[in-house]
Amino acid sequence: MNESKKIIVGITGASGVIYGIRLIEELVKMGHKVHLMITDAGWQVLNQELGLSIDDKVSSLSEYIKEFNSNIFYHHMRDFNAPIASGSYQADSMIVIPCSMGTLSKIAHGTSSNLLERAADVMLKEGKKLIIVPRETPLNNIHLENMLTLSKAGAKILPAMPGFYHNPSNIEELIDHLVGKALDLMGIPHSLFRRWGE
Repeated sequence: MNESKKIIVGITGASGVIYGIRLIEELVKMGHKVHLMITDAGWQVLNQELGLSIDDKVSSLSEYIKEFNSNIFYHHMRDFNAPIASGSYQADSMIVIPCSMGTLSKIAHGTSSNLLERAADVMLKEGKKLIIVPRETPLNNIHLENMLTLSKAGAKILPAMPGFYHNPSNIEELIDHLVGKALDLMGIPHSLFRRWGE
Protein backbone atom coordinates (compact mmCIF):
# COMPACT_ATOMS: atom_id res chain seq x y z
CA MET A 1 0.00 0.00 0.00
CA ASN A 2 1.34 3.41 -0.96
CA GLU A 3 1.39 6.34 1.44
CA SER A 4 -2.03 7.96 1.80
CA LYS A 5 -2.36 11.28 -0.02
CA LYS A 6 -4.73 14.20 0.44
CA ILE A 7 -6.45 14.92 -2.87
CA ILE A 8 -8.91 17.73 -3.59
CA VAL A 9 -11.54 16.89 -6.22
CA GLY A 10 -13.88 19.43 -7.79
CA ILE A 11 -16.80 18.46 -10.03
CA THR A 12 -18.40 21.23 -12.07
CA GLY A 13 -21.28 21.59 -14.51
CA ALA A 14 -19.58 20.18 -17.59
CA SER A 15 -20.65 16.95 -19.23
CA GLY A 16 -18.61 13.94 -18.17
CA VAL A 17 -19.21 13.86 -14.40
CA ILE A 18 -18.60 10.10 -14.50
CA TYR A 19 -14.89 10.90 -14.82
CA GLY A 20 -14.92 12.60 -11.43
CA ILE A 21 -16.98 9.88 -9.78
CA ARG A 22 -14.76 7.12 -11.16
CA LEU A 23 -11.63 8.94 -9.98
CA ILE A 24 -13.05 9.27 -6.46
CA GLU A 25 -13.83 5.54 -6.41
CA GLU A 26 -10.23 4.70 -7.29
CA LEU A 27 -8.72 7.16 -4.83
CA VAL A 28 -10.70 5.95 -1.82
CA LYS A 29 -10.20 2.30 -2.81
CA MET A 30 -6.45 2.96 -2.57
CA GLY A 31 -6.84 4.60 0.84
CA HIS A 32 -6.33 8.23 -0.14
CA LYS A 33 -8.24 11.09 1.51
CA VAL A 34 -10.56 12.98 -0.86
CA HIS A 35 -11.82 16.51 -0.24
CA LEU A 36 -14.81 16.82 -2.55
CA MET A 37 -16.65 19.88 -3.84
CA ILE A 38 -19.50 19.90 -6.36
CA THR A 39 -20.89 23.09 -7.88
CA ASP A 40 -24.66 23.61 -8.22
CA ALA A 41 -24.36 23.05 -11.96
CA GLY A 42 -22.28 19.95 -11.21
CA TRP A 43 -25.15 18.53 -9.16
CA GLN A 44 -27.54 19.22 -12.04
CA VAL A 45 -25.30 17.27 -14.43
CA LEU A 46 -24.93 14.44 -11.89
CA ASN A 47 -28.71 14.24 -11.85
CA GLN A 48 -29.03 14.39 -15.64
CA GLU A 49 -26.18 12.04 -16.57
CA LEU A 50 -26.14 9.59 -13.64
CA GLY A 51 -29.60 9.96 -12.12
CA LEU A 52 -28.34 11.09 -8.72
CA SER A 53 -30.98 12.74 -6.56
CA ILE A 54 -30.29 16.37 -5.74
CA ASP A 55 -32.77 16.40 -2.86
CA ASP A 56 -30.47 14.54 -0.45
CA LYS A 57 -27.16 15.15 -2.19
CA VAL A 58 -24.59 13.47 0.05
CA SER A 59 -26.82 10.48 0.69
CA SER A 60 -27.39 9.91 -3.04
CA LEU A 61 -23.66 10.31 -3.68
CA SER A 62 -22.79 7.73 -1.01
CA GLU A 63 -25.25 5.29 -2.57
CA TYR A 64 -23.71 5.76 -6.03
CA ILE A 65 -20.02 5.60 -5.09
CA LYS A 66 -19.26 1.98 -4.21
CA GLU A 67 -16.30 2.83 -1.99
CA PHE A 68 -17.86 5.86 -0.23
CA ASN A 69 -16.37 5.97 3.27
CA SER A 70 -14.91 8.23 5.94
CA ASN A 71 -11.99 9.14 3.66
CA ILE A 72 -14.33 11.37 1.62
CA PHE A 73 -14.81 14.85 3.07
CA TYR A 74 -17.61 16.72 1.34
CA HIS A 75 -17.39 20.54 1.47
CA HIS A 76 -20.09 23.05 0.57
CA MET A 77 -19.01 25.66 -1.95
CA ARG A 78 -19.39 28.52 0.55
CA ASP A 79 -17.43 26.84 3.37
CA PHE A 80 -14.34 29.04 3.49
CA ASN A 81 -13.52 27.58 6.92
CA ALA A 82 -12.67 24.26 5.25
CA PRO A 83 -9.00 23.29 5.66
CA ILE A 84 -8.47 23.27 1.88
CA ALA A 85 -9.06 27.05 1.79
CA SER A 86 -5.59 27.52 3.32
CA GLY A 87 -2.13 26.70 2.03
CA SER A 88 -1.20 25.52 5.51
CA TYR A 89 -3.32 22.38 4.96
CA GLN A 90 -0.73 20.93 2.55
CA ALA A 91 -2.93 18.97 0.15
CA ASP A 92 -0.92 16.83 -2.26
CA SER A 93 -2.87 17.72 -5.39
CA MET A 94 -6.15 19.04 -6.73
CA ILE A 95 -8.13 18.10 -9.80
CA VAL A 96 -11.22 19.69 -11.32
CA ILE A 97 -12.86 16.85 -13.26
CA PRO A 98 -14.75 17.73 -15.38
CA CYS A 99 -14.06 21.45 -15.50
CA SER A 100 -16.56 23.78 -17.15
CA MET A 101 -15.27 26.74 -19.12
CA GLY A 102 -16.88 29.09 -16.57
CA THR A 103 -14.97 27.55 -13.66
CA LEU A 104 -11.79 27.39 -15.72
CA SER A 105 -12.09 31.10 -16.47
CA LYS A 106 -12.59 32.00 -12.81
CA ILE A 107 -9.59 29.93 -11.71
CA ALA A 108 -7.44 31.42 -14.49
CA HIS A 109 -8.29 34.92 -13.28
CA GLY A 110 -7.96 34.26 -9.54
CA THR A 111 -11.60 35.02 -8.77
CA SER A 112 -11.87 32.81 -5.64
CA SER A 113 -15.61 33.45 -5.35
CA ASN A 114 -16.28 29.97 -3.91
CA LEU A 115 -14.33 27.24 -2.12
CA LEU A 116 -13.43 25.35 -5.30
CA GLU A 117 -11.91 28.45 -6.90
CA ARG A 118 -10.14 29.37 -3.64
CA ALA A 119 -8.69 25.86 -3.26
CA ALA A 120 -7.39 25.99 -6.84
CA ASP A 121 -5.87 29.42 -6.17
CA VAL A 122 -4.17 28.00 -3.07
CA MET A 123 -2.66 25.14 -5.07
CA LEU A 124 -1.23 27.56 -7.61
CA LYS A 125 0.19 29.95 -5.03
CA GLU A 126 1.74 27.08 -3.07
CA GLY A 127 3.24 25.51 -6.20
CA LYS A 128 1.23 22.30 -5.74
CA LYS A 129 -0.27 20.07 -8.43
CA LEU A 130 -3.42 21.50 -9.97
CA ILE A 131 -4.96 19.41 -12.75
CA ILE A 132 -7.76 20.79 -14.92
CA VAL A 133 -9.87 18.40 -17.02
CA PRO A 134 -11.74 20.68 -19.44
CA ARG A 135 -14.80 19.24 -21.16
CA GLU A 136 -16.11 21.43 -23.95
CA THR A 137 -16.23 21.34 -27.73
CA PRO A 138 -15.53 23.23 -29.87
CA LEU A 139 -13.17 25.58 -28.04
CA ASN A 140 -13.12 29.32 -28.73
CA ASN A 141 -10.18 31.71 -28.32
CA ILE A 142 -11.25 32.69 -24.79
CA HIS A 143 -11.24 29.04 -23.66
CA LEU A 144 -7.81 28.45 -25.18
CA GLU A 145 -6.34 31.65 -23.72
CA ASN A 146 -7.64 30.72 -20.26
CA MET A 147 -6.08 27.27 -20.52
CA LEU A 148 -2.78 28.83 -21.59
CA THR A 149 -2.97 31.23 -18.63
CA LEU A 150 -3.45 28.31 -16.24
CA SER A 151 -0.68 26.30 -17.87
CA LYS A 152 1.72 29.23 -17.50
CA ALA A 153 0.69 29.49 -13.83
CA GLY A 154 1.69 25.86 -13.26
CA ALA A 155 -1.54 23.91 -13.77
CA LYS A 156 -1.66 20.76 -15.88
CA ILE A 157 -4.35 20.68 -18.56
CA LEU A 158 -5.72 17.16 -19.14
CA PRO A 159 -8.48 17.38 -21.76
CA ALA A 160 -11.18 14.71 -21.59
CA MET A 161 -9.75 12.91 -24.63
CA PRO A 162 -9.46 9.17 -23.99
CA GLY A 163 -6.95 7.20 -26.03
CA PHE A 164 -7.76 4.21 -28.20
CA TYR A 165 -4.34 2.50 -28.49
CA HIS A 166 -5.29 0.09 -25.68
CA ASN A 167 -8.22 -1.15 -27.80
CA PRO A 168 -11.07 -0.36 -25.40
CA SER A 169 -14.00 -2.74 -25.62
CA ASN A 170 -16.53 -0.65 -23.68
CA ILE A 171 -17.19 2.85 -22.36
CA GLU A 172 -15.89 1.93 -18.90
CA GLU A 173 -12.43 1.29 -20.37
CA LEU A 174 -12.51 4.69 -22.11
CA ILE A 175 -13.40 6.34 -18.79
CA ASP A 176 -10.69 4.42 -16.94
CA HIS A 177 -8.09 5.55 -19.48
CA LEU A 178 -8.68 9.21 -18.66
CA VAL A 179 -8.90 8.51 -14.92
CA GLY A 180 -5.60 6.63 -15.18
CA LYS A 181 -3.97 9.61 -16.90
CA ALA A 182 -5.18 11.80 -14.02
CA LEU A 183 -3.68 9.39 -11.48
CA ASP A 184 -0.41 9.46 -13.45
CA LEU A 185 -0.27 13.25 -13.10
CA MET A 186 -0.85 12.88 -9.34
CA GLY A 187 1.99 10.36 -9.08
CA ILE A 188 -0.39 7.60 -7.93
CA PRO A 189 0.32 4.09 -9.29
CA HIS A 190 -2.59 2.23 -10.90
CA SER A 191 -3.45 -0.48 -13.40
CA LEU A 192 -6.49 1.06 -15.08
CA PHE A 193 -5.19 0.68 -18.63
CA ARG A 194 -2.53 -1.12 -20.63
CA ARG A 195 0.35 1.24 -21.40
CA TRP A 196 1.80 1.71 -24.84
CA GLY A 197 4.32 -1.02 -25.59
CA GLU A 198 3.13 -3.35 -22.83
